Amino acid sequence: METKQLGKSGVYVSAIALGGMPMSLSSRPPESESLQVIHRALDLGVTFIDTADSYCKDESDKHHNEKLIHKALQTYNGDASNVVVATKGGLMRPNGNWTRNGNPEHLRKTIKESFQALGGNKPIDVWQYHSPDPDYTIEEALTPAKEAVKEGLIRFVGVSNFSVEQIKQAQDVVEIVSVQNQYSPWYRQPEKDGVLKYCEQQQLTFLPWSPFGGSRRHSDLQDIKAIAQLASYKGVSVYCIVLAWLRSKSPCILPIPGASKVSSIEDSVRAADVKLSDDEVQRIDRET
Repeated sequence: METKQLGKSGVYVSAIALGGMPMSLSSRPPESESLQVIHRALDLGVTFIDTADSYCKDESDKHHNEKLIHKALQTYNGDASNVVVATKGGLMRPNGNWTRNGNPEHLRKTIKESFQALGGNKPIDVWQYHSPDPDYTIEEALTPAKEAVKEGLIRFVGVSNFSVEQIKQAQDVVEIVSVQNQYSPWYRQPEKDGVLKYCEQQQLTFLPWSPFGGSRRHSDLQDIKAIAQLASYKGVSVYCIVLAWLRSKSPCILPIPGASKVSSIEDSVRAADVKLSDDEVQRIDRET
């Protein structure tokens, strides 16, 4: 598989990643199936997996996805030494809801818990502050990550759901390698708010979350005529076309499609070989 540099880190990862969230929410598949999904992703050359401490059912189930990914890497028959796992911290799951918590003490605690959940024998590859909490400054919330880098608990730091100004504030605290914001045919804010352009200028990897519009909208992709027609013409799924469209938007983009079925990650990986012309990209742009 084609590879891309993660920020300016000197570390190269697969051009299509695996998002772990669907394997740990309340609708998650049996663990054996999830392990098969992760193992198949590795077979196909995926070397970047995105997770979070909050990918779980609720607070009693915290760090479920991190533990699952660690188990998958430990039980994989091949070589998983080059796999980069990017996790996040800063969201809570009370009763299955999503709430922000940028309290530095909480973040110090959850960083250590993520470190242990991912095996506890090497630094967290990438730790991302999941979403800015207005009750705490960016500096206050990212100081624990800065400390953890010095302590050897974290290798690289990223941010998620950040504006350009917030990214700049983060960079004043600690070196940043990635930005993970929402981006899909229905949500093209990164093109308009300057985040994508800033990531290009700063050589930051942009990780688009919910690339297919989430569980409520992914089935609607077929209704976008340009996407459906291109999928038919190229003999691939509408999901492949969306991932190819995202990749065509900027060289800094690294899609992280979620999967809970082997067939889903197999399909997503095919997108690495799908190329769209400028005219084809514009056709999709006009309809979204």
